[in-house]
Amino acid sequence: MNILEIYHKKKFVITAELGPPKGTNLRPFFRQAGYLKGRVDAVNVTDQQSALMKLGSLACCHLLKDFGLEPVMQITCRDKNRLALQSEILSGSVLGIRNVLVLTGDPIAIGDHPQAKCVFDLDAAELMAVIKTMESGVDMTGHPLDGVPQFSIGAALNPCAEDMEIEISKIRNKIKKGADFFQTQGVFDVERFKKFADRYQKEGFRAPLLAGIILLKSPKMANFMNEKIPGVHIPGALIARLEKAEDPKARSVAMACETIQSIRSCIQGVHLMAIGWEELIPEIVSKTS
Repeated sequence: MNILEIYHKKKFVITAELGPPKGTNLRPFFRQAGYLKGRVDAVNVTDQQSALMKLGSLACCHLLKDFGLEPVMQITCRDKNRLALQSEILSGSVLGIRNVLVLTGDPIAIGDHPQAKCVFDLDAAELMAVIKTMESGVDMTGHPLDGVPQFSIGAALNPCAEDMEIEISKIRNKIKKGADFFQTQGVFDVERFKKFADRYQKEGFRAPLLAGIILLKSPKMANFMNEKIPGVHIPGALIARLEKAEDPKARSVAMACETIQSIRSCIQGVHLMAIGWEELIPEIVSKTS
């Protein structure tokens, strides 16, 4: 089932995220995937996240499908032109992938190949529109397709953006272009998120809103994210809690569960980003279900 079908069946969707290996050794990837099987509804596979060169999302999504998990293929506009983007959409479709998350892509400068050249032939909203066009039976230049893809199209949003009006405008445009659901950047400021969720509802947006929950491992990680990751703000009070934690994993689980319980009434699901601590996800799901 795609994300929309899962939502209509359950009304609360739980997705998680896996990063591909930097290489061809898949044993750690499948070990982490094993913690998610039977516990989450779908699993995103990142596409060169943080501009780090890794195995591709398309291949990993195909492997997850065979493994018994519903994959969400991430695709970034940073690295591919319109030919490659459309080809990847067709490739994902024939491999049985039914969900795609369309992203702009993190800045090249923060990754391991800072000399790489960005492409940005299309932006995220434009690519969503292209996918909808392809679903209608033609490519973006009007040439007919012999068989069409069908996807539940996801988009990202920043619920704690400094300018909410600009963010709402971006959301409205993405829905117009074809976004079916949203996965947010990490939620750390609960009150600020609630204000955003209230505005989202008042705007009449019907696309399911899945709140991003990042498991914070250490004060160092939190400070790095504040400094390097666009759109992320982790309050000092949370960093102080991390500094005092005797058991970092227990503290991370507790903080994630507290956030989910605090915002559950105003969201349609969560997107869990464990970043290597996937073994903690079963406990989080159990405590918040």
